[in-house]
Amino acid sequence: MNSQSNGIPQSSVESQVIAPPVTRSTRPLYWSIRRELWENRAIFVAPLAVAAVVLFGFSITLTGRRGLAGRSPYDFAASALMATQILVGVFYSLDALYGERRDRSILFWKSLPVSDLTVVISKASIPIIVVPLLTWAITLVTHFLMLLLSTIVFAGRGSSVAALWAQVSLFQMSLMLLYHLVTVHSLWHAPFYGWLLMVSAWARRAVFLWTVLPALAVLALEKIVFGTSRLGNMLLHRLAGGPEAMTMASGMPIDPETHLTPGRFLISPGLWIGLFVTAAFLAAAVRLRRQRGPI
Repeated sequence: MNSQSNGIPQSSVESQVIAPPVTRSTRPLYWSIRRELWENRAIFVAPLAVAAVVLFGFSITLTGRRGLAGRSPYDFAASALMATQILVGVFYSLDALYGERRDRSILFWKSLPVSDLTVVISKASIPIIVVPLLTWAITLVTHFLMLLLSTIVFAGRGSSVAALWAQVSLFQMSLMLLYHLVTVHSLWHAPFYGWLLMVSAWARRAVFLWTVLPALAVLALEKIVFGTSRLGNMLLHRLAGGPEAMTMASGMPIDPETHLTPGRFLISPGLWIGLFVTAAFLAAAVRLRRQRGPI
């Protein structure tokens, strides 16, 4: 009655009282991934350093070269950055859950409203998703700078750069490299990173030895008891990079003659078995992180 006498509708007053305040989502997974990138700067520093070395060496050899070098420098740059990506992913995974227990920072992170599942998923996304995509972006920029340097040098000599641009197709190389990194380095190699994260959550010391020794023991036991090497062949097949994803003519995924077979890759049993094994390893890592305390 008073609100009506003051000229203010009663419904507007009630809506102002009842309406809850608008809050911003904290997005714990997103911020957990950002925290991993902030605390582990080698994730992007290492490939950037390798790319800088490759560009420096390429610029030196370019000044003394008279003819076209073909695609070999671009293949070398891609190979060096992919090898760096694998090393970064392996060393990061080994220390991801072990390091927070060693320096006792796990006590602080467990006090935050972030679940163990979110933490493990954020850490698994670094070697499986973030590092391959970052490698692709850095390789693309490196290839572009290499092509730009070649164009400047050849144009300064009065040579035609049409043959150079016809020989190097950045768009095609970038798409083929992205496909290779996603199918092989992310999906096909995912079980290895899941195993490394599980061991990192379990081991109290010597994480690398606990990662390698069980596999070596099983391989030796299979050879002694059964006289076979099926597990070793399976591991080598997994490490080889998923031949179901593509057929490489020269051993390089960015070769123009490489034949991509995404349909065969998606229906291959090895892909889905590997993803199931990865999920099992990550589930074990979540449980171990929940139970394990500081070292």
